[in-house]
Amino acid sequence: MSLDVELPRSRTLPPDKPLRLLDNAGHAVTGRDTGGFALPPIGTLVELYRRMSIARRFDVQVTALTRQGRLATYPSAFGQEACEIGAVSALDASDWLFPTYRDSIALLTRGIDPAEILVSFRGEWHNGYDQRAHRTAAQATPLATQALHAVGLAHAARLRRDPLVALAFLGDGATSEGDAHEAFNFAAVWQTPTVFVVQNNQYAISVPLARQTRAKMLADKAVGYGMPGYHVDGNDVAAMYAVTTAAVERARAGYGPTLIEGVTYRIESHTNSDDPTRYRTRREVEHWKRRDPLERLEKYLVSEGALPEALREEIAEAGERLAARTREAMTEDAELAPLELFDHVYASPRADLAAQRAELAERLRGEDASAEASRSEAGR
Repeated sequence: MSLDVELPRSRTLPPDKPLRLLDNAGHAVTGRDTGGFALPPIGTLVELYRRMSIARRFDVQVTALTRQGRLATYPSAFGQEACEIGAVSALDASDWLFPTYRDSIALLTRGIDPAEILVSFRGEWHNGYDQRAHRTAAQATPLATQALHAVGLAHAARLRRDPLVALAFLGDGATSEGDAHEAFNFAAVWQTPTVFVVQNNQYAISVPLARQTRAKMLADKAVGYGMPGYHVDGNDVAAMYAVTTAAVERARAGYGPTLIEGVTYRIESHTNSDDPTRYRTRREVEHWKRRDPLERLEKYLVSEGALPEALREEIAEAGERLAARTREAMTEDAELAPLELFDHVYASPRADLAAQRAELAERLRGEDASAEASRSEAGR
């Protein structure tokens, strides 16, 4: 599909039926449902399958570690692999990603080490990786704040004639935040090279989409800002990759932002502290399990003879090696330095903060002395 820079959907609403290139059974889709997009090359789809498979093994492993008490919390992306990996795989190495707290597998796909991804979920540093090296911002816990950061960076890049693109992930609940409105509006007015990917997984914790908006779909919001909006089957990695690739190309060419809604589902609980049985039924979850994004792509690749057993075993082994590395990293005791809390708050230390630091240092010295006395007493 050739790149259309005339904002073909800036004045019209997206179709009600989500755009897709592979159906639930793994068959290639033709006709109007494709939205004019073509299936990515088979080699690209095999690589997307590899990334999704390894990411799922990582996600399952981290969820297990959380249940064992190795991590304080973890928001699983099980079932949302196509949304995250299809979108982030469309970026160049020079582009920037602005993730949410649920996008750990997207960070993994960007090449960030599991131990660096998970330190914040252990209660250590908020951000354990080099943002500049990976062109990936910190995982944002506050809703929609990262959208403004993405727009700001993209606007600065545009002014400097730097051809990078910023991609911001948001959840469906985040679109109800004022920060999301400001980001969408600023990006459209100033035509910043920004791609907004809304992962509509049906719930903002326990609040269903119907309590978030009266719009038929979240992609409808794009028309109000004067930018293209796409309503995509978020469990179809081929469609997510194709649409995001076109949006990234469009942004890089200087034609402004795009809003992409990926319709998907969160199979696991919101976090390990959530009880999803209080707000959704088992039947609903089973309905979405039958639309598994990984199985869908696997069926297509097998039908095309592109996924022999040897390759599947190789990918599975790579996933197991990553899971083992993750387990090993999370069994190591964290080296905590409580006084680091004060090191990066202000460029020039404030008197009140210095006083608090001194008070904590004194308490820590007292605790150390008490612990040493207890050990000496026990050794007598």
